Amino acid sequence: MESVPDTDFVKRVVDKFTAESGIKVNIEAVNYASMHEKLVPQLLNATSSYDIIVVDNYWVGEFTDAGWLEPLDSFITRDKFDTSVYSKSMWDMVGQVDGTTYMLPFYNYAMSLVYRTDVFNDTDLKAKYQAEFGRELKLPDNLEEYVNISKFITKEKGDSMYGAVMMGLRPDPISVEWLNYLFSSGGEFFNADGSARINDANAAKSLDLYIDNMKNAAPKGAAGFGFDEAFNVFAQGNAASFITYNWMLNKLQDENESKVAGKVDVAEVPGGVSLNGGWGWAIPKNAEDKEASWKFLNWVESFDIAKERALAGGSPTRNDVFADSDVLGQYPHYVKVQKIINDSHMIPIIPQAPQLIEILGRELSEAVSGGKSSQKALDTVAKEISELE
Repeated sequence: MESVPDTDFVKRVVDKFTAESGIKVNIEAVNYASMHEKLVPQLLNATSSYDIIVVDNYWVGEFTDAGWLEPLDSFITRDKFDTSVYSKSMWDMVGQVDGTTYMLPFYNYAMSLVYRTDVFNDTDLKAKYQAEFGRELKLPDNLEEYVNISKFITKEKGDSMYGAVMMGLRPDPISVEWLNYLFSSGGEFFNADGSARINDANAAKSLDLYIDNMKNAAPKGAAGFGFDEAFNVFAQGNAASFITYNWMLNKLQDENESKVAGKVDVAEVPGGVSLNGGWGWAIPKNAEDKEASWKFLNWVESFDIAKERALAGGSPTRNDVFADSDVLGQYPHYVKVQKIINDSHMIPIIPQAPQLIEILGRELSEAVSGGKSSQKALDTVAKEISELE
């Protein structure tokens, strides 16, 4: 499992499963960067050291195409496990592929706009914005207005606060960040016939807006920021907004980790369509005891355990957990998170998804650095992803 808060929660409660089933669970939590290289050799062997794995949505196409995951439908039917409780966008991404169930959605990391409520409610800033632009300073509903507001805040606040903190490190951070601009501009990777669409007019315009925000509203050096650097800028109180994973709001509300606790909230990415992301539980095809593996999945994805994880600050995927009164009482912003997830788009489920992100990250960086125009960079992306095999 990846070393994230949801994994920490599972580690804390596995003794309950052992007490109920007599099955001991050993969890290996590792950094994301090393997961794929650890998993693939195990999945290729005659038998795997892992009885259960979690699969990032990037890898779903690769793992299912290679036949590395055990179909779960017979277990689900036999034990009457209700899969209808999952958010459809999560189920389509880390649940079912081409009509076969390979995973149970574990946690979501759909992206969102995290913002400073005190900044957007600042009466002085609001008056200046009204005077300069003739309209109210409020949460933007489109990307053009978002970039305009970000640049305005940066201009007014000087070096003490930036309108947006961004993460332009290639290939993954810049790719996942810009895809929110692409999707919220009405863009997509591919047309319905499978031809590349990522270089159409909407896409080029969204990249122009992204570059404008990076150069004129974000901290110097943001083109080299990964997630940690961007998070730290926001947590220190030096940015008004951050397009990031929705589950980061709970982290930013923790006074031990953030100087802006109590001053932040989450909203849809301006334009309303963000990048979806998530992990799914799966049983390797070469696992030795699939019955024991399924017994654990059935337990860990039960309503009671999923609710307990959500109350501990975890990231739900079940609609009934999102709607639970106890969960909403503690995390009222989950109403917005559920909508963000439902409206989000995912990276295409294809075996070449990791290569796609490599190509995209390289060309986006070229455009941000000024080495290519937005159109030329995306033309290169379209050409190369059309040639992926």
